[in-house]
Amino acid sequence: MLLRVILSQDDIRRITIDSMPETVIGLHLMLKNMLGLEGDLVVQFQDPEFANELCNLSCMSELPKDKVTLKVYSKNLESHQTDSTSDTASLTTSSEESHITSASRPRQLPQPFEIPTFSFDVELKLRHGNEAFHKDGTILDISKDTKSDILDKIAEAIYVHNPYPTREEYDLVSQALVEKHPCLREPGSVNGWYCWKFSLKFKMGNFRQKLRLAGCPELKINSRSPGTPGKGKLKRARKSEVNFLPSLPEGKTQRSLEDERTEMVTEKKKRKIDGQKIKEMMTSTFSLRRKQIVEDEPPVANVRARWPAMFSERQVKVFFLFQMRLGGSDFKLIC
Repeated sequence: MLLRVILSQDDIRRITIDSMPETVIGLHLMLKNMLGLEGDLVVQFQDPEFANELCNLSCMSELPKDKVTLKVYSKNLESHQTDSTSDTASLTTSSEESHITSASRPRQLPQPFEIPTFSFDVELKLRHGNEAFHKDGTILDISKDTKSDILDKIAEAIYVHNPYPTREEYDLVSQALVEKHPCLREPGSVNGWYCWKFSLKFKMGNFRQKLRLAGCPELKINSRSPGTPGKGKLKRARKSEVNFLPSLPEGKTQRSLEDERTEMVTEKKKRKIDGQKIKEMMTSTFSLRRKQIVEDEPPVANVRARWPAMFSERQVKVFFLFQMRLGGSDFKLIC
């Protein structure tokens, strides 16, 4: 099969391969090995159904059969992040610099998922295990504590991107684990990682519970009291929501933020509005706004009355720019 790989305007390569990998992760690994690339990759292909316009590759069946043109570049996570106190539409422009914080994160796991480095003793066991596997196919017999350490570290790495991974994302992480450490493959399993997937799902549930008890707002909202029935569908971030339910800013209280909101409504009613002041108050009250919208789910009319600045032309314009930068086609309102 013939591939035309675009790395840059001045670097376009022609590659011949026997057959295409079965998964997108496999394609990423193949391109890394053949082209000497590092880090997370973004792979796009020319889609004949859209006049050969570039589209992100999500499934191998989307590719043409014989000749394929791919555009490959390293993923820059910073372009998918915004300040933890910025509003939905608070995308930075040339005059507005953003500040990346730990609360900002894209809501998708990178593909391929990078398995984190474990503690020194676990890494030592895995290194010896991988050597034995490559030598005679021996599977590493790991203890319960070692397995727990591995799952804990991976759960933390997953949470950085998405507290509620999908079934497909669990598959990707489990597959990446046994590809990096083949000594962890499960004997008798078709894929070699089936049980790792379910162990990881349970570990993520326990990890979320720990954070919920610690007071993490994004997880606490989905807590259930022992005597009450389930709340139904979980409240979680959509695909392009980078700040779903952040904590209140340090030194701020719900009362002080409510006072700022009232002042902002008053400012919005003036004939000559101070745009810079509105912008600063919208930024500082972001956590309060998200809390009221996510927890109370008020009607749009109520939201408009309480937060009129959110519906201004400037905020709506920057919201769409934000969506375009994320590359998402799902234009749902992120308040």
